[in-house]
This record gives sequence, structure tokens and C-alpha cells, in this order.
Amino acid sequence: MPPESKPEPRETTVAPPTIGLVNQQTFQIGPRWAVTGIFLILLFGALYLSASFILPVVFALLFMLVLSPVVRFAQRRLRIWPPLTAAALVFGTFLVTLGGFYFLTGPLAELAENVPRYVAAVNDEVSTIRNRLTQFQGAKVEAQEAVQTKTTGAGEGEQPQSVILDGPKLLNSAVVMVPQIGASIAFALIFLFFLLSSGSLFYQKLIESMPTFSDKKVALTIAHEIETELSRYLLTITTINAGLGITIGTLMWAIGLPMAPVFGVLAFALNFIPYLGALAGIVLVGVVGLAETGNVSSGLLPALLYFGVTTLEGQFITPILVGKRLAMNAAAIFLAVAFWGWIWGVVGMFLAVPIMVGVRIVAQYVESLEPLANFLSADRKATAEDGDSG
Repeated sequence: MPPESKPEPRETTVAPPTIGLVNQQTFQIGPRWAVTGIFLILLFGALYLSASFILPVVFALLFMLVLSPVVRFAQRRLRIWPPLTAAALVFGTFLVTLGGFYFLTGPLAELAENVPRYVAAVNDEVSTIRNRLTQFQGAKVEAQEAVQTKTTGAGEGEQPQSVILDGPKLLNSAVVMVPQIGASIAFALIFLFFLLSSGSLFYQKLIESMPTFSDKKVALTIAHEIETELSRYLLTITTINAGLGITIGTLMWAIGLPMAPVFGVLAFALNFIPYLGALAGIVLVGVVGLAETGNVSSGLLPALLYFGVTTLEGQFITPILVGKRLAMNAAAIFLAVAFWGWIWGVVGMFLAVPIMVGVRIVAQYVESLEPLANFLSADRKATAEDGDSG
């Protein structure tokens, strides 16, 4: 009889070692988070590098969400062909933009020409404060040596360095940027016309791209809610900022500050940037007031008036008119303004809150993004109760 063949030994697999409470699932989840992180880094890098193309597209989409209800109303109730309504809205937006540039060009050029005088006034006050602080140098030897070293390094006759660009440099930068800004505005308006003239095609294609009926329903709900909330928010904030600009301009005119209408328009525009816009306006009117009066107490009056009006608007008027549905986490708003300002500059600061509103609405309908929606909301429970009552 042939000898029995022994079965070949099976290869045994050794389970990977685990450390502590870390199991194999942790190693499967880790790479997914790494891929997500790499994707976000690449995404934000692309947004930064392609800002000249992305920003007009974002503005066109934002205005499309705001103006689409007007196009639909004209089509359904007035029987007006959507391209005609779109052309009228785009042309009206162009006229408003052109009028704003025409109104602000002269005063802003005058303001830029006076920048050296404003810098000199600030430097004089800084020198006065420094001279007063030198009286306390004898109290500490280390402080005295530090001041002497700083003074020796700076030079005896050297003037304090200015932190503000002079007028000619600012004007030259503006002249270089004008063609690029004009091209971006033209591109945004043309794209806006195509978006508005297509009527509901944008939403139709969005629904068709969803795989299931429930996904189609949720996508349509998200799109309509973003449209409604952004339209309501932008209309309310624009009205509030217009009242703020009129109030600031009137107060600056009442105290005799030059170019009061310009400060009113700047207050209107800067207030679209939460927190930082009001701070920039306070510093601006304070510096101009100091340069015009030459005295700190009188120069502080415009800044105090600006601070009082913006505080009243931010703490009472805006919360009452905007309501709880759009109440958001103040820390999240500040981070969003800083982040989009870092990515896209001043324009990104203007877009930070609308982007945040859209992200929060999307996160409310996506189960995996529920923690993000909770973080962005100021009071989620109050927001939900207000949404149920509405």
C-alpha cells in the first residue's frame, strides 16, 4: 500500500498586534480621515489659487439665489419671458455698481491723497505718548536700557515709521487693479444673466443628478431653503446697513467731519463684515477726526459715535430683525470671517456669512454633518422651535 500522504500544513495568518484598546477598525478609519484631510487641504489651496475665477462665480450664484424668486414671480404672475427679466435685473445691478464706483471714486481719491497727513497726525500722537512714557524710565533699569537700545537703533532724528500706505502708492495699486476688477464684474454679470434666464433649469438639473426619489426631495428642499434664507438675510442686512450708513453719515456731518457721505457709504459696506468691519470703520473715522482736529479728545468723538451706533445695531436691531432662524455661533462667525479673509481677502470677508448660512442649512439635512450644524447654530433648540412654528 502506498504510504499515506500527509496533508500540507496550512498557512496561518497572525493577527496584527493591537496597542491598548485600539482595534483593527481604528486602522481602517484612520486612512479615511487622512484622505479627507488631504482633500480639504487641496480644496482650499485650489480656492486660494483660483480666486480670480471662483469669486465671480460665487457672486453670480449668490445673486442668482437672491433674484431667482423675482424671475419666477414675473414668469408665473406677469407672463414675462425669463430672459427679459434676467436682462433687466442684470442691467439694474450693473447700473447700481457703476453708480457706486462713480460716486466713490472722487472722495476715495481725495481720502487717499490725505493719507500722508493722517499718518503724520497719528505719528505725532504716538511720539507724544512715547515722550510721556519716557518719564517712567528711571523706575526700572532694564526698561531704560531697552528704550536706549531701541532709540540708538532707530536713530536720533529718525521719524516713527508709518504703518499706512502713502497716497501715491495706494492710487497706483488701485489703478493696476481696476481692469481686473472690471473684468471680474463683467464675467459675474454675464454668468448671472445665464443663470437667471434659464429659469428653473438649475434646480431641475440638480434634482435629476440625485439617484433616489428621497434624495431628489431633500436636494430640492435644501435648494429652496438656502434660496429663501439667503434672500431674507441679505435683504434684511442690506436694509439695516443702509439705515446704519445714513445714520453714520448724518452724525459725521453734524460734528463737522469732512466727506461725511463717504463715511456713510463705507459704514454701509463695511457692516457686511461682522465685527472686523465695525472695527475698521471706528479706526478710520478716529484717524480722520484726529487729523482734522489735531486733538485726541475731539478726534475720539467720531470714533465714539461710530462705536455707539454699531453697538446699538449689532446688539439690538439686527437680532430683532434677523430673528432666531439665522442666529449663529458668534465664535464660528468670527472664525469664518478670518478664514475666508485669509483665503480671498476682503471679498472673502463679505462672503463669509452667506457661505456659512448655506453650509449650516446643508448640514441640517445631512446626518453625518449634524455636529457641524450644531456648532454653527447659536441655539439649536430655539432654532428648531422657530422652524417648527414657521
